[in-house]
Amino acid sequence: MKDRVAGLDIGADDYITKPFAFEELLARIRAALRKKEGKLSATLKVEDLVLDLKTHKASRAGKEIVLTSKEYTLLEYLMRNAGTVVTRTMISEHVWDINFDTFTNVIDVYINYLRNKIDTGHKKKLIHTVRGRGYVLKVDKV
Repeated sequence: MKDRVAGLDIGADDYITKPFAFEELLARIRAALRKKEGKLSATLKVEDLVLDLKTHKASRAGKEIVLTSKEYTLLEYLMRNAGTVVTRTMISEHVWDINFDTFTNVIDVYINYLRNKIDTGHKKKLIHTVRGRGYVLKVDKV
């Protein structure tokens, strides 16, 4: 505790002790980045897909989408990187544990879960596979 107080007193904005959950570290980094930007955006929006960062609720075309914790984290990562191809490695590092086994198909499974919840029933598809590279969240030109 003495080290934490000293660190904060000499100018640190935050302090995290070991052991810590990787998701907590990512949340603290996101919070620090939001402070740095000087704006605390409460939502992320791509086309008619909206993610409320305060309530952890998602909706598309005004209809609520129920997400698991991992689906929410994956969708948030995709939305923060909308228009940019994210690789399986990037997803595993930002959404799953640092010791994630990249040889499993769990990322593909969760992308499929999100596709079923977000794109099913909509003319414009938002989640796209970029063969050999990864995934991208963007507006599908119809």
